[in-house]
Amino acid sequence: MSEYKTLYLSRKDSVAVALSEIPANTSVVVKSDLEELVVPILEPIRFGHKFAVKAIKQGEDIIKYGEVIGAASAFIPAGAHVHVHNLEGKRGRGDKIAE
Repeated sequence: MSEYKTLYLSRKDSVAVALSEIPANTSVVVKSDLEELVVPILEPIRFGHKFAVKAIKQGEDIIKYGEVIGAASAFIPAGAHVHVHNLEGKRGRGDKIAE
């Protein structure tokens, strides 16, 4: 298994951040505290971009660094790129009324 650097701070997180370019069809190991996950990468992940470490259901919160950063606008399988095409931000939206 290839070693690619990632940032995964909390076992609550549903995404990790690539600290190097990660090609598709590669497996990466993400570690936090005592947890270690092997994630098969489904598509190329660019430096600084997020990828799902577990499957995320449509509408489910996306958690990065232990904080909610948005919700999945579609089902996101583990190893998929997480970005504006499948993540809807919850902060700073002027078009939605806060609940």
